[in-house]
Amino acid sequence: MRYFLELSYNGTPYHGWQRQPNAISVQEVLEDSLSTILRSKVAIVGAGRTDTGVHAKQIMAHFDYEFELESEQLRYKLNSILPPQIAIQNVCRVHESAHARFDAISRSYEYYITTVKDPFRIDKSYYVKKTLDIDVMNEAAKLLLNYTNFKCFSKSKTDVKTYNCNITNAIWEYKDDQLVFKISANRFLRNMVRAIVGTLIEIGEHKLNIEDLVAIIKSENRSQAGYSVPAHGLYLTAVMYPQNIYI
Repeated sequence: MRYFLELSYNGTPYHGWQRQPNAISVQEVLEDSLSTILRSKVAIVGAGRTDTGVHAKQIMAHFDYEFELESEQLRYKLNSILPPQIAIQNVCRVHESAHARFDAISRSYEYYITTVKDPFRIDKSYYVKKTLDIDVMNEAAKLLLNYTNFKCFSKSKTDVKTYNCNITNAIWEYKDDQLVFKISANRFLRNMVRAIVGTLIEIGEHKLNIEDLVAIIKSENRSQAGYSVPAHGLYLTAVMYPQNIYI
């Protein structure tokens, strides 16, 4: 039987989602906790592989278990032994073929920027000292919806078969005295959101203009785009699936 876990985590203490040999990851902690509770080795597949320090307000993962589980009881037990930085929001049964990564039809991220020095946000948002022109940043963000090939924002050494992504939303908003970039797409490339944000910041500082953004996208060259902003301001906020995967 296959189950989906809906969880959230503070990525500060972890070296990303994916299990690795010499560093602690969210996947490792979750797999170890599940294996302890179910008294058998459990492997988990996540909806995506967030980088070191990136947070998740909502991410999904699936695992298989031979017996039927009581969802609320498992959620309670997991939250009882997981560290404070990881929380299980929901456990649900899905069809055997459902896949947390490949069946996702949309993913959404938010990137948080603060323009005032705030010691309480130092690990949760990126401090930018210079004044940013949010209007021109939003003009540039709208242009992203006109393109599909985002090789220019992808990490150079990656094994993807295509650099095409369908961006459905990209907008800057003010939220609780912070500047927040919201972006949704069917898929994202490695480092893509952080590279987009860095490029848009340079446009907001008037180091680049909107025409430069078009040239950058068409170049398909990572070195032409802006810098990659720090991971600690990035949050995976939602992963959406077709309703027919749920039982």
